[in-house]
Amino acid sequence: MEKKIMLGNEAFARGAFEAGVKVISSYPGTPSTEVTEAAAQYDQIHVEWAPNEKVGTEVAVGASIGGARALSCMKHVGLNVAADPFFTAAYTGVTGGLVLLVADDNGCHSSQNEQDSRYHGRGAGVPVLEPSNAQECKDFMKYAYDLSEKYDTPVLMRSNTRISHSRGIVTVEERQERELKPYEKNIQKYVAMPAMAKKLHVAQEKRLNQIEEDSKDFPINRMEINDKKIGIITSGICYQYVKEALPNASVLKMGIINPLPKALIKEFAEQVEEVYVIEEGNPFFEEQIRAMGIPAKGKGMFTIQGEYSANMIRKAFTGEAPECVPAQEDAPGRPPLLCAGCPHRGLFYILGKLKKTVMGDIGCYTLGALPPTSAMDACLCMGASITMAHGFEKAKGKEAARDTVAVLGDSTFFHSGITGLINMNYNQATGTVIILDNRITGMTGHQDNPSTGKNAKGQEAPAIDIAQLCRACGVEHIVEVDPFDLPAVEKAIKEETAREELSVIITKRPCALIVKQPDIPHVITDKCKNCKMCMDIGCPAIELENGKPVIAAERCVGCGLCKRVCPFDAIEEEVK
Repeated sequence: MEKKIMLGNEAFARGAFEAGVKVISSYPGTPSTEVTEAAAQYDQIHVEWAPNEKVGTEVAVGASIGGARALSCMKHVGLNVAADPFFTAAYTGVTGGLVLLVADDNGCHSSQNEQDSRYHGRGAGVPVLEPSNAQECKDFMKYAYDLSEKYDTPVLMRSNTRISHSRGIVTVEERQERELKPYEKNIQKYVAMPAMAKKLHVAQEKRLNQIEEDSKDFPINRMEINDKKIGIITSGICYQYVKEALPNASVLKMGIINPLPKALIKEFAEQVEEVYVIEEGNPFFEEQIRAMGIPAKGKGMFTIQGEYSANMIRKAFTGEAPECVPAQEDAPGRPPLLCAGCPHRGLFYILGKLKKTVMGDIGCYTLGALPPTSAMDACLCMGASITMAHGFEKAKGKEAARDTVAVLGDSTFFHSGITGLINMNYNQATGTVIILDNRITGMTGHQDNPSTGKNAKGQEAPAIDIAQLCRACGVEHIVEVDPFDLPAVEKAIKEETAREELSVIITKRPCALIVKQPDIPHVITDKCKNCKMCMDIGCPAIELENGKPVIAAERCVGCGLCKRVCPFDAIEEEVK
């Protein structure tokens, strides 16, 4: 055995490897992405990026039916997309072990909501495990596959931003290869028609009750009896906060969080004077524990919002917390920005200039909503830009379509935009969809997708032509344009939004971080009239100095977009 420092997500991947997993199909989503990326390094596992989480889950279910151990990874909102197969797989059970890993994002670091995925596990009726450090990420993953096969059920592995993105020492072991379990046709188990589903639901409830009964002895749960005045029930990252803030308290650390180990909870409660529940998110534990007749305290002392910390817990119990270093009052703000050289910047500059109503989507380009372009009006979920634009037109009429566009990226289009485009065509929409093809899945760290020509392992793969796909969806008017060719972008938007028919504009330029830019810094010369139009593109390399714009050479990548917008030809390449 060897010890390594691993990211929580890397440890999850290592656990899957050691458990003998053969198939992983996922969609990238922060904070879960690195699990699949790390697993792709293992030749013994088939690893793929699916177009979306529903597809990834279905691939994993199919592999499980085929007798292999399988995994699908996603972020919390991705579990919504995967909910259809997930809830039914909870009825059918498994052949080979099946785990879905979901990473919640308390505090909305990179998400549009603070969803609590524990409720999905409870609603589906599957066991949910939650580790509290990198070693447990690996160990719990292996344990999850044993549970899955022992009880004939999918298992939900819950992580969050802190667990997934913190590092710890992990003891690694050898992979345990497992023979495929033999496939036997069994329509009573795997064909979820109503007649079968009724019986499957009975079986599912029976096994969940059995898991609850057995959970008292699960090694992933443990009681730590210290000072009996305070007894804290917790799990996951909150366990680490509790141990730091209240090292002398008695703690029940739950590794399985659905179904709750009720017998163990009752035993723990009998040994302490006061029971407290510390959990991020909603009162998932607290409400169930109170329903057991245990007068637990919890959300009355804390919040359902954001992340917790050791200081927050310490202050709640003692009224005191270490003083933090105050932020410097004159420290500049650091809002998120599109990168220097980003191909999306030119498009949003033109959309802002034309004052179009923009239905946006999930990706780097969501930052187009922020000043100075302020060129986005709404953002809901993956793929919703197209369907919201369609609904907006149907509510306000065809005239509204002339001033409304949908904007989404290439990976988002494959994820859940295609069906929206088909819907627009089928229901005779008048509207314009703009697909930002930067040849990568950008926001989650440059994962490949069906248009990039490579798969999750970096191997050559068929690349889908987005324009041809749009034609196959019934769109007749399609324009491809370089988003840095501002006159062409403006012309395309004006012409396509003026049509009485559905149209698609595809902006084609690779992400600035995957294709090297000219890297010739630009400078603002004495021709500058201080009109500040170069500031309107929101480039992080352009700043004000003594009231006039200047270009910071160390941040400029030489894309030349500022030169294109300057009306006085005052920006030139720096002469070295």
